[in-house]
Amino acid sequence: MDIMELLKSLLELDLGGYLQSVGTAVWVINLIGVLNLATACMIIVIFLIWLERKVIARMQDRIGPNRVGGKYGLLQSVADATKLLSKELITPAGVDRIPYNVAPVLIVVASLLTWAVIPLAPGVIGVDLNIAVFFVLAISSVSVVTFLLAGWGSNNKYALLGAFRAVAQMVSYEVPMIVSLLVPILLARSMSTVDIVEAQGIPFIVVVPLSALIFFISALAETGRTPFDLLEADSEIVAGFHIEYSGMKFAMFFLAEFLGTLFMSAFFVVIYLSGYRFFGVEELMIGGLHIGALLGFIVFVVKVFLVYFVFIWIRATLPRVRIDQLLNFNWKFLVPLSLVLLLTVAVMDKLFLADAAQIPKAAVLMVTNIVVGWVTVELLRRRDNDGQTAVSPITEEAVTAH
Repeated sequence: MDIMELLKSLLELDLGGYLQSVGTAVWVINLIGVLNLATACMIIVIFLIWLERKVIARMQDRIGPNRVGGKYGLLQSVADATKLLSKELITPAGVDRIPYNVAPVLIVVASLLTWAVIPLAPGVIGVDLNIAVFFVLAISSVSVVTFLLAGWGSNNKYALLGAFRAVAQMVSYEVPMIVSLLVPILLARSMSTVDIVEAQGIPFIVVVPLSALIFFISALAETGRTPFDLLEADSEIVAGFHIEYSGMKFAMFFLAEFLGTLFMSAFFVVIYLSGYRFFGVEELMIGGLHIGALLGFIVFVVKVFLVYFVFIWIRATLPRVRIDQLLNFNWKFLVPLSLVLLLTVAVMDKLFLADAAQIPKAAVLMVTNIVVGWVTVELLRRRDNDGQTAVSPITEEAVTAH
C-alpha cells in the first residue's frame, strides 16, 4: 500500500478510485461508501441534538446542557443515547407485531436512503441518478407508510388518530413541495442533483426566491418541525402515533426526524444554494493536487449548517399552529401560489428567455418572482380588509347608538 497515494486520495476525496487502482472489488468499494455515509449520518445526529439544545437555550436566555462532559455539556446527547439503548423495550398487549416493529426501522432506513443522491463535493456522490429528485420524493413518501404502520400496529385509538393526522399533514404538503421543485428542474433542464448544482452559475435562491420559500415552508411541514410539529402534539393526542413505543424504538422516530431535517437542509442547498459551488473554489488545483474537492465539501457542510440553523431559529421562535390552520394554509394558499409561480416561470422561460444570457434571464425571473409574491400579498391583504369590514363594520352611527 502506497501511503502517499492513500493520503492524496483522501485529500481529493477519491478513496474509491484509490481502492479500485489497487484491485479492490467494486462491490467492496460500494459497501465501504454506504457504511461510511450511513455511519456519519447516524453519529452526526448526536451532535445535532446538542447543537439544537444549546442554540435554542441561548435564544431563550437559558444555559442549556452544561453538566455531562464539561461546562458545555458535550456528552449530554451521548448520555441520552446510552440511556435509550439501555431502557427496556415494552411491547403492549394486543399490538400487531409485524407493522409495530417494522415501522421504526423502516423510517430510519428511508431517511438514510435519501442521502444516496446528494452530491457532497465534485465527484463525491452515492449514485448520480438522472431522476434523483423523483427518487428523493419517492423515498421520503415512505414516511407516510411508516406512520400508518406505527399507528395501526400499536392497537391504540390515540396512536391511530395521530397517524391519520400525520399522514394528512405530510400528504398535503408534498403537493406544494413537488410543484415548487419543478421550477428549478425546469431551469436546469434535468432532475439530476449533479446537473442542478452545475446549472447554478447564479444560485436559484436568487433567481426564483419564491420557489425557495415555498419549498422551505413545505420542508418544515414534511419534517414535522415548528410551527408544524403537530405530529407530536402531546397536549392534544398524547404524543401521536408513537405513544406506544419505548426505549430505542421510540428514539428511532426522533433519529429519523433529525436525519430528515438535516437532509432537507442539504437538499435545499443542492437545489437552491448551488451545492458545493462557491466562486470556483471547488475546481482549485495546487501542485497537481485537486484540493478543490475538499474545499467544495467544506463549503457544502457550511451551507447545510447555515440552513439547519434557520430550522433551529424557527423552532425557538414560533408557536405551534392548529391543524385547521395548517391545512388551510396549504390548500388555500401554498398550492395555488406554487401553481401560479410554476406557470409564470414556464411561460417566461419558454416565450421570452429561451435564448437570453444568464444574468439578464436571472434578473427577469427574480423580478417575476417578486411581482408574483407582491400581488399575492396584496390580494390577501385586501381580502382580509374586506372580510373584517363585512363581519364587524364599525361606523360612527353604530358607536353613537351604543
